[in-house]
Amino acid sequence: MSRSFVAAFLLVLGAACDASSGAAPTARTEQVIATAAPPPSATPPAASSVGGHPPAPARAKKLCDGDGNVRGRTLAKMTLAHVEASGAARLDGALLTRGQWTWVNFWAAWCGPCKEEMGRLLGWQDKLTKAGASVRFVFVSLDDDRRQLQDFLEAQPPEGLRRSLWLPEGTSRTSFLASLRMKSAPELPEQALVDPTGRVRCFVEGAVDDGDYEEIAGLIAR
Repeated sequence: MSRSFVAAFLLVLGAACDASSGAAPTARTEQVIATAAPPPSATPPAASSVGGHPPAPARAKKLCDGDGNVRGRTLAKMTLAHVEASGAARLDGALLTRGQWTWVNFWAAWCGPCKEEMGRLLGWQDKLTKAGASVRFVFVSLDDDRRQLQDFLEAQPPEGLRRSLWLPEGTSRTSFLASLRMKSAPELPEQALVDPTGRVRCFVEGAVDDGDYEEIAGLIAR
């Protein structure tokens, strides 16, 4: 076999390997699947230009461009189990208060993205309330282990999340999540903005960002 043939073969093989090494782009929001470990993070490939011109910037996805089959659905007024840290005010278990906007956050103590955004959501509630908005933020834990939930709440600082509604595994949880078209083992966090009539106005699959505040404030102000 000639040296020139071997060199050509190695050149083609190297090009094929380079072409197959690109990684898939990451999603806009972070979520953790309840029944599986989160997939390893991937670095998106660099954007390429066409004809010597830089690529056009991608249009930012609006927060409420989520599942359109959920928006408009009416949530039933219901009472859930609740868990509080020692010394925290007791919850009444109400999911919604008619006549008031409600942000419902589905989370779990084992969910990293859920815990990362908690301070942000509590800050939004404080900011909206000071602006005169009639809104409450409700956290609904999907933890199966009550002790894990209790330990998490006990470890939070006074200004953190020290009480939460709780929707443990069972038929009630399955039917409620199905009413929001959520999986029985959902990817967390997920959240819904419910208007004063009980209608879902915005459904979010994943964590929120600081830049999403204005969109939510605009919906509530309408």
